[in-house]
Order: sequence, then C-alpha cells, then structure tokens
Amino acid sequence: QLQLVESGGGLVQPGGSLNLSCAASGFTLDKYAIGWFRQAPGKEREGVSCISSDGGRTDYADSVKGRFTISRDNANNTVHLEMNSLKPEDTAVYYCAAFFASFGSLVVTPTLNPAEYDDWGRGTQVTVSS
Repeated sequence: QLQLVESGGGLVQPGGSLNLSCAASGFTLDKYAIGWFRQAPGKEREGVSCISSDGGRTDYADSVKGRFTISRDNANNTVHLEMNSLKPEDTAVYYCAAFFASFGSLVVTPTLNPAEYDDWGRGTQVTVSS
C-alpha cells in the first residue's frame, strides 16, 4: 500500500525557515511525480510546488517562487520542500501527493493541479507567526 508521510512542520517567526520532508513507504518514489500542496482554514487547497519523477522538472506557485525549493532524494525515497523567508500567509497544513509518472523513457511533466495526484499524505502544520 502506498503511503506518504510528511514531517518538518512547526511554528516559525516571519522571515524564518522550515524544511519539510515527504517520506514514501510501500513503493519507490523514483517513478512518481511529487507535489506539495497547502490548505489554510477556510480556503481551498492550492498547489505549492511539484517535481518530476527524475527531478529534472519543477514548478512553483507564484506566491512562493524564489523562497521555496523542492528537491528529491530517490535513494532515500524522500522529497523535500525547503521554505525560506516565510510569511504569515504561508500558514497552512502542507500535504505531499504522488502520481505514477514514468513510462519507459517518457517522463510526465507534473503540474500544480491536485486532481492529477492519486495518493496523499495526512499533512503537517506550518504556522508562521510572531
């Protein structure tokens, strides 16, 4: 059974940094695209960043470009989201999600559309506040 577990959330002051991790079990990540999403109270879930199965393609929401960096460590079955210069509006529950995205030599380019993703973690809370 595919399982994704997020970690690394917490309380941080504005301008601070956090490094979220998404660990996979029950499958190997190297053929899956991974996305990070977030949902604040009363708001819809929004895409934050995504990375292709081979790590060669990434995308970011405009609101986090230049502040967040997504990376993957397929050897350790983990994807990271480094978050810098955090703002109060970054406060949300952060989720990682996956979909199968490697077919022989074809690598699917992921997007920030949550409907593309089949498997989801339970989320980790990020709170940015002074």
